Amino acid sequence: MTQHFDLAIIGGGVVGLATAYKFQKKYPEANIAIFEKESKVAAHQTGRNSGVIHSGIYYKPDSHKALNCLDGRKQLVAFAKENNVDHDVCGKIILAVNDTERDALLKIYRRGQENKIEGIELIDPKEINEIEPSVVGVEAIKVPCTGIIDFKGLCEKFVQLIQEINPNSKIFLNTKVIGSTSDGNQHEIITDKGNFSVSQKVFCAGLQADRMARMEGLNLDVAIVGFRGDYYELTETGKHKVKHLIYPVPDPAFPFLGVHFTRMTDGSIECGPNAVFSFKREGYSRTAFDFTDTKDALAFPGTLKLFKKHVKKGMDEYKRAFSKQRFLKELQKMIPSLTMDDIVAARSGVRAQALTKDGALVDDFKIVHGPASIHVINAPSPAATACLSIADDILAMIEAQKAELGN
Repeated sequence: MTQHFDLAIIGGGVVGLATAYKFQKKYPEANIAIFEKESKVAAHQTGRNSGVIHSGIYYKPDSHKALNCLDGRKQLVAFAKENNVDHDVCGKIILAVNDTERDALLKIYRRGQENKIEGIELIDPKEINEIEPSVVGVEAIKVPCTGIIDFKGLCEKFVQLIQEINPNSKIFLNTKVIGSTSDGNQHEIITDKGNFSVSQKVFCAGLQADRMARMEGLNLDVAIVGFRGDYYELTETGKHKVKHLIYPVPDPAFPFLGVHFTRMTDGSIECGPNAVFSFKREGYSRTAFDFTDTKDALAFPGTLKLFKKHVKKGMDEYKRAFSKQRFLKELQKMIPSLTMDDIVAARSGVRAQALTKDGALVDDFKIVHGPASIHVINAPSPAATACLSIADDILAMIEAQKAELGN
């Protein structure tokens, strides 16, 4: 007999699990199935990001990113406090190292004011060194509401609470979704472990988001392209040089924030990430390669247009990916006293980024509808910070879809 669930969540990352938790809390009698192809939750983007609770200072005012990040951050910190998820609202600085960067810094500060980011202030070199004694810069933005959190622990807590509310809700690990069908009010999830009858489906598939949507017959105008980010870690000789979080002024011509220093919840200090095209969507080594992933990316017209637009910056990022010396040089722009002995190669992650056919990176969150389903297509940073707010939006979409279908 085919098992039936009221809601299926495809993807065991933080957005999917936050959605499952919010749905379960609102509808405690509903049976939820969570499908995750890996042996644990948070195996990809969620568990491989920099662990930062973002403030929302960078994002275009009134965009989904800005609104969800601000609301989601507040929800996230409250949830972490209430449920003993390891976190620390330790604050960060965004550092300008010269006068050219100072102009860009002021634009970020004004955007932060527009986004109503609480507590931000411009600080001078003396004030910078009161916070980060090893840093050298001309001006910085102090952002006290930024923090760090254990996103893996957060995901595990979501699963625990879901099953405490309703023991009939299940998480299916090592279970890959390979198909999805809809016939009137009958909907089915097809997996490599069997088929499941469901009332509604939410796909939060991250690096596989576009493939899951096309599997359901959606005609997307974007494709997912992976960008790998490599991290270094400060050794015992270098750890004392970073107290909190230190970010550079991002290059306005390049769509990433640049390498930064992050004090993690376990006390380690990470430096990174860079951003290079990944030849494998879930490839975490510098030489990882998958033929299908590479072919799909290069066949999409927007990919080569993006490369052409950022060719010099892209080459610089690749050189740094294979050179500890170049990576160190980038870090020394903010902390000149760092040495080769202060850093050691650490982990990496791959960011799922939606790309348009003209080579533009989709800047905002993108969620689309399928047959009795919802697909989270683009949810790059700060989606982890915003997960509980995004979940509220998805719940509203689920209810609207149910009403439309007459359920």
